[in-house]
Amino acid sequence: MITWYDRVTPRQWNDAGTWGDEASGMSRSGRLEFDTVGYWSEIKLAIIQKYASAYSTIFTAMARKGTPFKHVYIDGFAGAGTHLSRTTGELIPGSPQIALGVDPPFVDYHFIDLNATKTDCLKTITADHANAHVYTDDCNIVLTRDIFPKVRYEDYWRGLCLLDPYGLHLNWDVIRAAARTRAVEIFLNFPVADMNRNVLWRNAEGVDTDDIARMNDFWGDESWREVAYKSVRGLFGSMQEKTDNDTLAQAFRARLKEVAGFIFVPDPMPMRNSSNSIVYYLFFASQNATGGKIVKDIFKSYRNFGMR
Repeated sequence: MITWYDRVTPRQWNDAGTWGDEASGMSRSGRLEFDTVGYWSEIKLAIIQKYASAYSTIFTAMARKGTPFKHVYIDGFAGAGTHLSRTTGELIPGSPQIALGVDPPFVDYHFIDLNATKTDCLKTITADHANAHVYTDDCNIVLTRDIFPKVRYEDYWRGLCLLDPYGLHLNWDVIRAAARTRAVEIFLNFPVADMNRNVLWRNAEGVDTDDIARMNDFWGDESWREVAYKSVRGLFGSMQEKTDNDTLAQAFRARLKEVAGFIFVPDPMPMRNSSNSIVYYLFFASQNATGGKIVKDIFKSYRNFGMR
């Protein structure tokens, strides 16, 4: 499983900071840099592995009993397929490798990333999997144009999609399109650290217009402003004050149900760094009650892991 490492250019550490998983994927010399991930991301990968295994087992069993289900795995920000653990300094499987290792297997796999060096790495990993498709492109385009339309509910296709952006790089249209298929479930990284760092300032007037546009694209409109700030009484009259992370996450949870149209959206899993700060929330959204129950139980088993 790991012999392909020797065919990849030398690995380098890439310290993207303590607030998230962000990594450019390229060094100045143009060589591949595997994303360095904290233990919170290793927890996320464990969650994905547990649910993907349960998901594939259920649909494979139903197909063997005569219902012609065909289930696919989709990864919108797939990366190179492997990571460097900040905890151990060792290479660990990323979500594509985890998905490929699930038994019973998925019928098809779709891995997307903008970085050509990373997708070259993915093509090496998937070389022995004729049912694995690698795209060097923007998932905001590929998912809505090419992949989701093929996961047709009426044709018994079902999909598990991981949307794990490095920051505010996902468009709401993708989330809404997944819900409208009635056949695609999603795990979603809600990048609250990027929001707090670049958009949700106490002095909102100083925020860059490009960052506001990214927030609008992710949220789907400007209604986040009504959630992110509240009016409080100050010494000189009413003033705007930031709300907390959980308030924002719960508002987005409601949006996944009421606007996107997902039926089952458990409380998101807060992913915390070594300082106990929330770097992002991991959401799950589905039209399927069984999936919602399984994920709720998985989240519960990890919810307080690493808290200090």
